[in-house]
Amino acid sequence: MLKKGDKAPSFSLQNIDEKDIKLEDLRGKKVVLYFYPKDSTPGCTLQANDFTSLVDEFEALNTIIIGVSPDSCESHKKFKEKYNLKIDLLVDSDKEVVKSYFAYGDRSLYGKLVTGIKRSTFIIDENGIIEEALYNVKAKGNAKRVLGILEKNLK
Repeated sequence: MLKKGDKAPSFSLQNIDEKDIKLEDLRGKKVVLYFYPKDSTPGCTLQANDFTSLVDEFEALNTIIIGVSPDSCESHKKFKEKYNLKIDLLVDSDKEVVKSYFAYGDRSLYGKLVTGIKRSTFIIDENGIIEEALYNVKAKGNAKRVLGILEKNLK
């Protein structure tokens, strides 16, 4: 698992416009990178809407929000349009990036053990270093929790 102070694993993933987004290109800004299982499911929708509702507060802290799942560009586009999301969504169809962040593996889903994405959130500083690694987070309250961590770290 990754921890505070580790170098964030590099990535290059496509957004809904099929444009490559690279972590290196985001230097100079903080990045909240969160991994979620599937577009338009209840928990994932709640989490994306929560981040969207706080996007202005994150921007005021020089921070961008990026959600990553294995869903296609088309699925992300529909999800973003349906809920008027104001965050970037990236495609990790082969799950290489989610695995490099140790956010993939066995987890419990409704009492059953399944293999898949473990809902996880990372705060990456302006230089590509992990400021916070949060594994197995709950969808509800995740955005507010991350915003609180960012605000606390400013003090």
